[in-house]
Amino acid sequence: MSKTDNSAPFSYVGLDRVIHEKARLGLLTSLIAHPKGLAFADLKQLCGLTDGNLSRHLQVLQDAGLVEVMKGYEGNRPHTTCRLTKTGRRRFLDYLAVLEGLVRDAAKAAGKEPVGKDAAASLGVLPSRA
Repeated sequence: MSKTDNSAPFSYVGLDRVIHEKARLGLLTSLIAHPKGLAFADLKQLCGLTDGNLSRHLQVLQDAGLVEVMKGYEGNRPHTTCRLTKTGRRRFLDYLAVLEGLVRDAAKAAGKEPVGKDAAASLGVLPSRA
């Protein structure tokens, strides 16, 4: 997704509010790195969330069709696994493209042109990879 309104070039329409929330952004990043999915406990630890917060954010993502949550048992213990849906993967990658555009626009507005993978570092947002 790209900016569609030329009269509002910095509106960033593609910054999906469902994805943009900090905890959900972390969850989606974790899940895109693990295509087969992650256990609830692993997501909880990776994202630093409580059981309740994780459950609520997963519910929002599930309602939006971005993740699927599978409940079952391993042995006699309940086991919940979460993974991105095809739609979730596509929407997250679209979101990241808009976010990259935002970083480029911010660099240009600040008078600094980011270069390659170190764009955020060239803006002073992240340390450079030296």
